[in-house]
Amino acid sequence: MKLIGVLIVIIGFALKLDTIAVVLVSGLVTGLVAGMSFTEILNTLGKAFVDTRYMTLFVLTLPVIGICERYGLREKATDLISRAKNITTGRLLTLYLFIREIAAALSIRIGGHPQFIRPLINPMAQGAAIAKHGELDDEDEDKIKGAAAAMENYGNFFAQNIFMASAGVLLIQGTLQKLGYAAEASAIAKASIPAAIAAFLIALIQNYILDKKLERKSNKK
Repeated sequence: MKLIGVLIVIIGFALKLDTIAVVLVSGLVTGLVAGMSFTEILNTLGKAFVDTRYMTLFVLTLPVIGICERYGLREKATDLISRAKNITTGRLLTLYLFIREIAAALSIRIGGHPQFIRPLINPMAQGAAIAKHGELDDEDEDKIKGAAAAMENYGNFFAQNIFMASAGVLLIQGTLQKLGYAAEASAIAKASIPAAIAAFLIALIQNYILDKKLERKSNKK
């Protein structure tokens, strides 16, 4: 019976009810079934919110980016990159991946899809394509969007474990130790370096192919 809260969440989400209401009702019912008083339940919920309130900071990202875009952030990024010489879409994305991997290896959180890819990297990549090949159709725009998003994923996923104290390294170390294997965080971080290099080289080739495809399509027009 103490797991009835899980059932409430499943039913509530399946019926597409209000998410916050479903979670609160689930917590309330679970607490009552566990023998907690209403006051104890409120204290537990309040303490959990206060202890993890920093988790809600990411919500501020969306309105800030929205305001920046409203006042021309995307247009300025596109205009800036269109003036640069010898900058192609693929080269720009490769440069971002290089910076992203270095930052991830040093545990510097500069990236993110809402913070960088949507308002800056994608518009700049499309601006570089427009400057070289003219107006883009929907298919090319989607390809560039996907490539820009991929650079963020490659950089974050494959380079973050180079930092010895990252959550991924600690998770791997803890799991291996529980399985009876001696594992040092430094060794795990060193083993992650070839993966990050391989990811960069593969992305470099992908971005080169992307440039060639855009160039061939432009020549056919």
